[in-house]
Amino acid sequence: MTTSPYDPAREGAQMAFDGRMSYGDYLKLDAILTAQAPLSDAHDELLFIVQHQTSELWMRLAIHELNSARTAMAGGDFAHAFKTLARVARIFEQLNGAWDVLRTMTPADYTRFRDALGQSSGFQSWQYRLIEFMVGNRNHAMIRPHAHRPDILALLEAELKRPSLYDVALRALHDAGLTLPDEVLNRDPAQAWQPNDAVKAAWAAVYRAPETYWSLYDLAEKLVDFEDYFRRWRFNHVTTVERVIGFKRGTGGTGGVSYLRRMLEVELFPELWHVRTDL
Repeated sequence: MTTSPYDPAREGAQMAFDGRMSYGDYLKLDAILTAQAPLSDAHDELLFIVQHQTSELWMRLAIHELNSARTAMAGGDFAHAFKTLARVARIFEQLNGAWDVLRTMTPADYTRFRDALGQSSGFQSWQYRLIEFMVGNRNHAMIRPHAHRPDILALLEAELKRPSLYDVALRALHDAGLTLPDEVLNRDPAQAWQPNDAVKAAWAAVYRAPETYWSLYDLAEKLVDFEDYFRRWRFNHVTTVERVIGFKRGTGGTGGVSYLRRMLEVELFPELWHVRTDL
């Protein structure tokens, strides 16, 4: 028995796009799919480029969502903030999965095009730096690699003048009646966060009475969930680099694995992790 080939036009599918917006038009696929320009003839250089470009796209979305979450939380809209923070955690789950693909590249594969990278390095990702600044890891030394781009420099410096996501969360704690000291509420937001016993005590009160402080309890767990995935992303970065280049210096001049291992020690929301010991 023969049947005619399926034709979706019979069910109303649009098949002609002269002068009309198509899928490729909407997504600007011509620009995206021609943005990969390997500098060598090595087979795996395309993998390296695509992995990093797609990671930057996910980070673009993470920045959008973190901005939205911070604004919503500052305005008391916790429901919206929780939704977007949950989305950011899932974004970093996707970013973690990307390392699994890159780890299929062997040291021999990478050495065939590594010299073509010059001094470029993921260490110089301004979007990654912006994410760190947004959530509270504000290390001014990390601005210097962007000094050659006044537009990016201005964006990062502007972020340092705003309260971080964690600063906004702590203001919410205070507004809910868990009084925090002036040194927390009116600190210079440009400075890196330093662990504070009063903040840990406030979070402990939340965890000891979740029914009383349910929104804050939910907020705490959303922040921990995000940092959990963020830490995994950093760990996967370390293990991928060690697997591919061992302990060589990074292309951008960092210590490579030694630098990345140091980053594993950074805590974004330290009181939320340390409070668990006291409960």
